[in-house]
Amino acid sequence: MRRLTARGRDEAHRVASTLELFFDLCFVVAVAQAGVSLVHAVAAGHTGEGILNYAMVFFAIWWAWMNFTWFASAYDNDDALYRIVTLVQVAGVLVLAGGVSRAFENHDWTTVLIGYVIMRLAMATQWLRAARSAEGAERTMALRYAVGVLVCQIGWVGLVVLPEAARPWLFLVMAIAEMCVPVYAERYNATAWHPHHIAERYGLFTIIVLGETIAAATVAVKPALGEALGDLLPIAAGGLLIVFSAWWIYFVVPIHGRLRAYKQAFLWGYGHYLIFASAAAIGAGLEVAIEHAVGQAHISALAAAAAVTLPTALYLLTVWVLHARHFKVGIAQQLVLPATALLVICCTFLGDWAVLTAGVVCALSVAIGVTLTARAGREARAAEAGALA
Repeated sequence: MRRLTARGRDEAHRVASTLELFFDLCFVVAVAQAGVSLVHAVAAGHTGEGILNYAMVFFAIWWAWMNFTWFASAYDNDDALYRIVTLVQVAGVLVLAGGVSRAFENHDWTTVLIGYVIMRLAMATQWLRAARSAEGAERTMALRYAVGVLVCQIGWVGLVVLPEAARPWLFLVMAIAEMCVPVYAERYNATAWHPHHIAERYGLFTIIVLGETIAAATVAVKPALGEALGDLLPIAAGGLLIVFSAWWIYFVVPIHGRLRAYKQAFLWGYGHYLIFASAAAIGAGLEVAIEHAVGQAHISALAAAAAVTLPTALYLLTVWVLHARHFKVGIAQQLVLPATALLVICCTFLGDWAVLTAGVVCALSVAIGVTLTARAGREARAAEAGALA
């Protein structure tokens, strides 16, 4: 047992702990359940309802994960109580995962709510521990976090007591309220999170979500390999190209340097809701495309293609907004990802070849980006050499 005090923001060799990696893996279980339920909803023709439920469930998963990540970056002391409370959060997300299918199919949010409340109560406990060890403005900040988290839990009860038609509006209000808690709590004092550690944590979760996308597509392809191989190969190849390109585009630039600007950090952290949700939705879309190819999805070819191309385009645009645009030089480099997103959307109308074409477009985007960056580097070195001469 140790005091839960803030760690140094410039601490050397700050990396993700084994507990954090375990935490991420358990959270991806809930991401997988949300993806599976989205597949069933879209394949059955309930696309709008499925996307709404997916957005709500994914917010609960992402928000709990994100709050812990930033807290741990600032306060992880790795003592016994810290570990136990963190494992309670893991138990909460597993409870939430167990209720995802009931929320999608029966509109019963009770189990999801219970899991979310478990996670958030554990988070409030961590903040109260931090407040007990802190003084002055830091203590006030920690108490604001704890109170804000606890108050928000009261509002979420409406998911199980309000009429079904009112729940999306309640979700919108409560999601905004949750996101306002950090802004309010850190108004005068910021947590001592570590930029390099935060960038690594978000990168690791992106990798895990992309891995889950490949795993989901593999599970979907396996049962139909013997009967529809010719129809599945273009989807499998296109899906791999999309996921490989998604990994390349996210990690091509180092982002931790920009996170040192505090206002940028809020936008960057919150914006990853779209990155994580769209990355996981790509996997769900590939499953839908596979089910359509083997005649198991009761939707049109256009809808099946859109299930892959639209989340892919959203992923590309969000990564460009949060990452890539800060490192691109010149109009040509800046336009690569937005143009790619537009072309991927256009691929939706290519029927059975939509996924493969979208994958090729993404791969060409990576190749063009690498070429333009290399050319800019050569020109910069040539200009520097000329100046020295």
